Amino acid sequence: MATAITARTRTFEPLIAIRPGYWRPANFASAAATLDQLSEGRVRINIVSGQDNLAAYGDSEGDQAHRYGRTKDFMRLVRRLWTETDVTFDSEHFSVTNSTVAPRITPRGDRLHPRLYFGGASEAAERVAATEADVQLFWGEPLDGVAERIARLKSLSRDLDRDLPPLQFGLRITTLVRDTTEQAWNDAEAKVDEMAAKHGQVDEHRRSKAVGQQRLLDLHSRGEVLDDNLYTAPGRYGGGGAGTTWLVGSAQDVANSLNKYRALGIDHFVLSDTPYLSEIGRQGDQLLPLLRDTPSQVERELARAAQV
Repeated sequence: MATAITARTRTFEPLIAIRPGYWRPANFASAAATLDQLSEGRVRINIVSGQDNLAAYGDSEGDQAHRYGRTKDFMRLVRRLWTETDVTFDSEHFSVTNSTVAPRITPRGDRLHPRLYFGGASEAAERVAATEADVQLFWGEPLDGVAERIARLKSLSRDLDRDLPPLQFGLRITTLVRDTTEQAWNDAEAKVDEMAAKHGQVDEHRRSKAVGQQRLLDLHSRGEVLDDNLYTAPGRYGGGGAGTTWLVGSAQDVANSLNKYRALGIDHFVLSDTPYLSEIGRQGDQLLPLLRDTPSQVERELARAAQV
């Protein structure tokens, strides 16, 4: 899918989600390097280690320590394959001998290879992010939670002797933008009412075991609206992942909130609402102009999405 879309666009940068167990490092590094060359350096990679129906894909793994140990080795090896030649690597999870990926990744300024985005809120996940990720992605937590996690990850990076450029931070969240604040909240509440009619309230005993998802689901106990306009109700009625919490309001309301996250150190924003096509157009037309006085990764990525 990323290849198909990239071939039909000029500036769009796909963020491609991959699982280490479904790919071998050398196969993946070669495939990604080929697409990066064909797209002139537009590839981004999101490394996913959460639970899935692994057996359906012919994969298996052990406990959490094993899963994140495999992810750590995968990220370390892939980065070496992109930046070195004749790589020899041997660990519990992967091994290669005298491996050289072709085509070679073309350095572009300070971009030596596609960025590796990574999410996860467990202790094991944060240790991997602190040493191996280029960008740690957060879901839509309140400002105080994001600030606390940024501080902890920076401290972990120092304690674990990170040997890469400083870890960057990103936010993946649903943004419901309308012409006015009142209209945005009316539409948000109507959407949640539809979710409630369809799914009912989430069964407390079937909640996700993932630490990051659980943090989002627990936010509702602090209130239905946190900070200025972080809406927690969707998580009670089936919203998951980036759809568990929403930033709701006029374009100015949402821009103000995004800038508060930026002030904490968030440099990358992955924003969306459904239906995707009409909503990204609305965000590109209404939200993007408000960010032009303070150019950021938000502006660049929204611009790319609006051009698809």
